[in-house]
Amino acid sequence: MTEAAISRFPVPSIENLPEDIRDRILAVQEKSGFVPNVFLVLARRPDEFRAFFAYHDTLMDKPGDITKAEREMIVVATSNANQCQYCVVAHGAILRIRAKNPLIADQVAVNYRKADISSRQKAMLDFAMKVSASAYEVSEEDFSLLRSHGFSEEDVWDIAAISAFFGMSNRMANVTSMRPNDEFYTLGR
Repeated sequence: MTEAAISRFPVPSIENLPEDIRDRILAVQEKSGFVPNVFLVLARRPDEFRAFFAYHDTLMDKPGDITKAEREMIVVATSNANQCQYCVVAHGAILRIRAKNPLIADQVAVNYRKADISSRQKAMLDFAMKVSASAYEVSEEDFSLLRSHGFSEEDVWDIAAISAFFGMSNRMANVTSMRPNDEFYTLGR
């Protein structure tokens, strides 16, 4: 069987990339044991690669009241709504690992409203989904509801920013036909 392409666009070889991008990809490979395809697909445009991952890291790795697992929940739920196979599979794996729960990613992806998550997390995902699908409808009622669940103004910003950023990411992954790495399917199970 022939290995499927990871993108409909040409993918550069690691050795031909600018040094900073090559070093980042090799560091990820060393840590995870493989190179997530998103790195290779986006590397074809180095300036965009750098901007994408700078914003990604700022949103996803920062400390705060929204845990890293909850941040991944936002990605999985909104990516499913956007029918982004790559992000559901890849971030589902990260969610399973960060939540230390082999079931959570599938539950959140299929229907977070029935998932084994807290009412606070459901409110967070309701808002993230609203931002993803109909941000023009966001109102003060949404902010009040989130405050009632203990979210600060900064938390609300983070939920919205993650949802919005991954809306862009989902669209690019779909346009490029980005294929999830096989390794993601079994991580955290």
